[in-house]
Amino acid sequence: MRSLAELISEDRSAWAEIEAAATGSPYAVELLPTDPDRAAECLQRLQVTTTSWLGALVYGSGGMIVDGGWLRVFAAGHPRRRLPDIHEVNAAFEPAGLVVAEDVMGGEFVWRQGESQGKPTIHYFAPDTLRWEDLTLGYTDWLYAMLGGAIDRFYTSWRWPGWRDEVAACPLDAGLSVMPPLFTKEGRDISTADRRPISMRQLVGVKHDMADQLGA
Repeated sequence: MRSLAELISEDRSAWAEIEAAATGSPYAVELLPTDPDRAAECLQRLQVTTTSWLGALVYGSGGMIVDGGWLRVFAAGHPRRRLPDIHEVNAAFEPAGLVVAEDVMGGEFVWRQGESQGKPTIHYFAPDTLRWEDLTLGYTDWLYAMLGGAIDRFYTSWRWPGWRDEVAACPLDAGLSVMPPLFTKEGRDISTADRRPISMRQLVGVKHDMADQLGA
């Protein structure tokens, strides 16, 4: 295991690139502060250097909140804001890979090996299909794209009148349960569905259970 000193690069840290992407984003982006000791512990457990976006985000922040809380990108955690750290999120995760972000609808972004066995890419568990999708982008390219405007295209059919207020009121350890579910024919029109906040772990667990039952 590499030491903390081996993981931290002061002169080649990717933190400045992350801050620039966040500042230039068309969305509201909040970089949560974190306790330095907590950040150091998270980085050492992760064993990723700060020359990468993932390592720099974990060491430099408690997490990234994008578009009013629609997207939550995990880092060292922020207990007061109820955002778990990246290791807490992954403690209950079974499929191979690293959960790096979740959206308010219960969708998961996981960095893992693709079928081609090339470099690891971000895979998305979609609540409207209950299937994994390989987005074919590495962590840095994926996060840069999301901050640069891809969120609007990615979630084009999942926005409803007044969604910003609902998302803003949803705690960062919770997501929106939609009934009828998004993967059903009746749930395709999210504006007419019943939406309520529930624990994110419960929301994600239910979706995976449904995927298993349906053979998705």
